[in-house]
Amino acid sequence: MKKILLVALTALAFASCQQKTDGTSTGSDSTVVAAQTMNTDTLNPGGPVLNFAVENYNLGKVKRGESVSYSFKFKNTGRIPLIIKEAVAMCGCTVPEPPKEPIQPGASSELKVVFDSTGKPVGEFKKGITVTSNALNSTVQLLITGEIIEK
Repeated sequence: MKKILLVALTALAFASCQQKTDGTSTGSDSTVVAAQTMNTDTLNPGGPVLNFAVENYNLGKVKRGESVSYSFKFKNTGRIPLIIKEAVAMCGCTVPEPPKEPIQPGASSELKVVFDSTGKPVGEFKKGITVTSNALNSTVQLLITGEIIEK
């Protein structure tokens, strides 16, 4: 199901970006070009690859009401620029801050995640972050864990 959705979204994105130099649109021709482009990009072994140094991080003991952050470091080991499309946390207490600029081949960057323990119960926690990009590994799951303690 994810693959079908990804293929449909990619085809739509490519179709909306297609332009003809003579100003005319042929409809089905641009769809075919988009599908052909999508297939070669999807299968392109030289496309961007998102490699996180750490995918699961334990924040340790966090005092209730405190905000803590961690920066997940990553590198684009592919041959074309990597674009982080979105980073979504499973709840509002965790806010991911992905880079806004494309990450060039061979370059590194980081995705900062801020966890706010305000109003959370004392005890262990696990918060997932889903990172979506144009990489060959287009969806990556990150996890922060820890324990909320009294002040």
